[in-house]
Amino acid sequence: MPTTKRTVHPEAVPFDVTANYPASRVRLTHIPAGMREVTWHTVPEPVLTVRLDGSVTYKASDGEIRHVGAGSFVLVEDNHGKGHLSRHSPEAQTVIWISLPNSFDMPPE
Repeated sequence: MPTTKRTVHPEAVPFDVTANYPASRVRLTHIPAGMREVTWHTVPEPVLTVRLDGSVTYKASDGEIRHVGAGSFVLVEDNHGKGHLSRHSPEAQTVIWISLPNSFDMPPE
């Protein structure tokens, strides 16, 4: 995602900031302890997930594997085809889901 440097406070160094993106809804998800693997699935719309605790390893249908730990975020866009497989760490987890419109496109500069 392209960013521009913006001063957000006179005493801080400039931040790298993206354009604004629309979100259709935000929800918190509690994944119970002991959830291990969720077989192949898709998401109903593009979702930006922010993992507050725990971790997950995603395997995409093209073979790419991505580990997402606590404090990390990932844009999940596979809303068609085989989707992805999720392998969760054994502890309970909390994830913020920010649903984006199906017609998610990069905003104009």
